[in-house]
Amino acid sequence: MTSEERREELATRLDDVRRRIAEACAAADRDVEEVMLVVVTKFFPASDVRLLAGLGVRDVGENRHQEAQAKAEELADLDLSWHFIGGLQSNKAAAVATYADAVHSLDRPKLVTGLGRGATERGRDLDVLVQVSLDPPGAEGRAGADEADVAALAERVAQADGLVLRGVMGVAPLGGDAGQAFEGLARIAADVRREHPSATWISAGMSGDLDQAIRHGATHLRIGSAVLGPRPTVK
Repeated sequence: MTSEERREELATRLDDVRRRIAEACAAADRDVEEVMLVVVTKFFPASDVRLLAGLGVRDVGENRHQEAQAKAEELADLDLSWHFIGGLQSNKAAAVATYADAVHSLDRPKLVTGLGRGATERGRDLDVLVQVSLDPPGAEGRAGADEADVAALAERVAQADGLVLRGVMGVAPLGGDAGQAFEGLARIAADVRREHPSATWISAGMSGDLDQAIRHGATHLRIGSAVLGPRPTVK
């Protein structure tokens, strides 16, 4: 596929996702300007990110530190905001803060120190969201802090030098009811906002469940395959 053919494919997919977002916002009686599209480019080449930037995409999501760092360096000439959304190792936290503009996946206290140190060394505050586990109790699911721990973790982020508490993030359980999960996340987000009024972000919703996420107040959608197509084989 030529670069121009890939651009046309991305443009078509991006238009379709933007239409879905607009329709979901209309159905939820929300302003489409309240919802940010973060295009997740995990395993896709930097050339795709450059094409997306030419199509108006400014917010890019990455899951893996090494890949994210390399793309951020290669595409430093573009006006992009980098969102780190994957599981974060404590020994990589400071390094992630040197290029990321937002981290959606802080799920334990140990990460606060590293992220804060990296942001301080960079000389720029880092937007942070607390990732909340939306899996049923006892389930072996995805990452995230238990609901009972969210308030203390949010407070720790809010007090840390170099970090700005922006809100919460969640991933719907595999095979579960996404709407029910996002309804719970919205309730937790409201609890956080009561203590931290500026923490207004709710990062929720992916390609298959963005409609339910918008219905329950998502402000940031993390969309990969709907924009970029099937994910390349992991090398």
